[in-house]
Amino acid sequence: MKKFFQEIKADIKFKSAGPGQKLTESVGERAPKEKPNQPALRQPRQGPTDEAQMAAAAALARLEQKQPRSRGPTSQESIRNQVRKELRAEATVSGSTEAPGTNTVPEAKEEGSAHLAVPSVCFTCPLTGATLRKDQRDAHIKEAILSHFSTDPVAASIMKIHTFNRDRDRVKLGVDTIAKYLDNICLHPEEEKYRKIKLQNRVFQERINCLEGTHEFFEAIGFQKALLPVPDQEGPDEFYVLSEAALAQPQSLQRHKEQLLVAEPVRATLARQRRVFRPSPMASQFDLPGDFFNLTAEEIKREQRLRSEAVERLSVLRTKAMREREEQREMRKYTYTLLRVRLPDGCLLQGTFYARERVAALYAFVREALQSDWLPFDLLASGGQRLSEDQSLAFNECGLVPSALLTFSWDAAVLEDIRAAGAEPDSSILKPELLAAIEKLS
Repeated sequence: MKKFFQEIKADIKFKSAGPGQKLTESVGERAPKEKPNQPALRQPRQGPTDEAQMAAAAALARLEQKQPRSRGPTSQESIRNQVRKELRAEATVSGSTEAPGTNTVPEAKEEGSAHLAVPSVCFTCPLTGATLRKDQRDAHIKEAILSHFSTDPVAASIMKIHTFNRDRDRVKLGVDTIAKYLDNICLHPEEEKYRKIKLQNRVFQERINCLEGTHEFFEAIGFQKALLPVPDQEGPDEFYVLSEAALAQPQSLQRHKEQLLVAEPVRATLARQRRVFRPSPMASQFDLPGDFFNLTAEEIKREQRLRSEAVERLSVLRTKAMREREEQREMRKYTYTLLRVRLPDGCLLQGTFYARERVAALYAFVREALQSDWLPFDLLASGGQRLSEDQSLAFNECGLVPSALLTFSWDAAVLEDIRAAGAEPDSSILKPELLAAIEKLS
């Protein structure tokens, strides 16, 4: 075996020693002969065939599917830090253009623009019938209530109590206390102590004196201020004392008490601003004023609270139901929505609604505009989704915010009757006075 390996080594050395030579050759003849330089001819390389390219693309796709996707931060702390960073960045560059693909709010147009779908969100005062802008409603209602004192001071003071004071719990407590005072008078008319109310009394100060309109109410129903002596006290105190004329009419006191208990705040109602447009290919385009997107102070606080909660939500795994609830919550940030209904003849009926109103409000709005308002019909959202009149869903829960285009459809039985009568199903169905005010959608 040793001899075998020695022979292998000798053979390797022999082959590595280079070419051999004859003993008769001179040293000069041992120069290596140069080989002639012959350019190597390469065949041009052909590109892959279409079949090869398709196979390669399919292979790359399968490869990408097998590769694990990069995952974001998994720890709760890193997720919170990332969300905080994004919120700070968003607050810094508020008003800048959103990245494509994000869920952005449509840009609000300036009021007074000729191309706005509706000039602004407007309201109607229930006392005067005046049409008001959003920034005018509160001041106008207060002025209307104060001017009502000259004609009906009792009703005006009741409206002032319920409207001027925003804290509903405090209002209820004060109203219940006043009602208790009046009940005691009606149940014990002969007891003089029930006809007097000490203004410095702790209950009066904490529950009644702090509310606007309460003093006007006491004076309107027959109470008068008077300074009366107090036992075990040096000076007199101020009291409300019921007059003899008011005491003689206990039924009036009872009626005023009932009015006070059942009253509600005076609030301006949202004006529908109904408009009718001719058929237009721009039916699904909505240029909305800033009122549809501007947030009040309460809405800004709510939005900030929701953003803070997003930090915690992103730190936990969410089920499909949880994600759907969050999407619904996102839709609730809109206060108003502008809805259009395409009628069978192609005309468009438009109105403004609260985003939290029910679908039944839209059905009532459409029915008021029809010549035959007793006939059943359906309203279809995008994708043919039927909106039932009796369902309790709000517009924001149906995704119909801040604007949407719906389609009017006759009930199947009604449509069959129309055709049987030889009438056209796509004829005009609006009241004549609305057709007379039809506009062009620009």
